[in-house]
Amino acid sequence: MTRHKIYSMSVAAVYPHYIAKAERKGRTKDEVDEIICWLTGYSADQLGTELANGTDFETFFARAPHMNPSRTLIKGMICGIRVEDIEDPLMQEIRYLDKLVDELAKGKAMEKILRKA
Repeated sequence: MTRHKIYSMSVAAVYPHYIAKAERKGRTKDEVDEIICWLTGYSADQLGTELANGTDFETFFARAPHMNPSRTLIKGMICGIRVEDIEDPLMQEIRYLDKLVDELAKGKAMEKILRKA
């Protein structure tokens, strides 16, 4: 999949996969939503609106109310690439989200996922 296709893909198209991945490991939709809201600054209602509107990833991150400054503490591998080394800013934001959902599915405590501990 090319970068352009990922950017123009709706968040709502990927969101059910985030939920399914978390739920397979005993985690919840609410936890996924909390992660997304923590990362982007969207409220739960705003997130619901963006999903309902079919907002693409590029627009979703561009309109994010407040990208969490602690997201730069997210480190590690996703899809064989270190998230901290991704040079494309939008791709890095997308991969930060992927990494947070991975951490949730792996059973990491929410305090650690949200970089509070």
